[in-house]
Amino acid sequence: MTEGTSRPPLVDPFGRVIRKVRISVTERCNFRCAYCMPTAPKWFDREAILRFEEIERVVRILASMGVSKVKLTGGEPLMRRDLEVLVSMLSRVPGVANISMTTNGFFLAERARALKEAGLDAVTVSLPSVDRDRFRAITGVDALDEVIKGIDAAIGAGFSPVKINATIVRGLNEDQVVPLAEFARSRGVFIRFIEFMPFDGKGSWRPDRVVSWREMYEVLRSKFDLVPLQRESGSTSMNFAFRGNPGGVGFIASITAPFCDDCERIRLTADGRIVPCMFSPKEFDLRSALRRGATDSELESIIRAAVGAKDRGVKYMLQSGNLPNVVRPMYVLGG
Repeated sequence: MTEGTSRPPLVDPFGRVIRKVRISVTERCNFRCAYCMPTAPKWFDREAILRFEEIERVVRILASMGVSKVKLTGGEPLMRRDLEVLVSMLSRVPGVANISMTTNGFFLAERARALKEAGLDAVTVSLPSVDRDRFRAITGVDALDEVIKGIDAAIGAGFSPVKINATIVRGLNEDQVVPLAEFARSRGVFIRFIEFMPFDGKGSWRPDRVVSWREMYEVLRSKFDLVPLQRESGSTSMNFAFRGNPGGVGFIASITAPFCDDCERIRLTADGRIVPCMFSPKEFDLRSALRRGATDSELESIIRAAVGAKDRGVKYMLQSGNLPNVVRPMYVLGG
């Protein structure tokens, strides 16, 4: 592929144009969050993980088809050695306008500035509680102080934006919604509350454990003066600003009010599979093609086939009662 070559955009069967890719750089994680990972996960063989050069090649092909936003995920992406090198490589890909990362924050304080200098634009940190004992119970690690230091380091390094994600599970941390919002307001950042999704890898998800966005919103509305913000097309969240203060709250309502109709993202797993819809079992093997010497045109064909098989979305799976019984754990899928 010639640098700068423009190819037809990626359009799925429902007319949605793909502009974003979420790339898992590793499935490994140093936390064992209750809503994400089994206590004894099975890791990929190391040779199965895509090399930086392979990831860059895929991103170059995607960018030539109009994908301009890249999010690095895991597992915990900062467990991937020399991630700054990959960020620098991707920042030089023509057409890539934004590179962000979702992290648990544990290693962020020591690496925030290097990541920013390498070309990382934005950071989202997962934070399920601001109570130390509760944090340890949820994540399996006594690391609240390290995560808060990571958040503060990201703010200090100048990432724009810095966001916080909090998955809320009934019976686990629904009482943390207000303290988490207060924490976000104190730092002038946005916190997004995520409805519990069936990606825990343990089969513990049940509808009655989902705290709906509406329930969380009503609790927060009684404590804060929230100003609704216009939702951007393709955004996963409904956002509200704190009146008179920087930052705000958002809600990722993947179960009760999913935004499938203008979804514009696909995923690349750490072992090189394109996943067009996180709730669907469909996946397309890019790694085998990469390692057998496939041309860029052949890789493009696989990517287009994956986008051509993208489901209408979980919104319609739920309406029809066809939600898959078994879905990939989040640490395998890439958050």
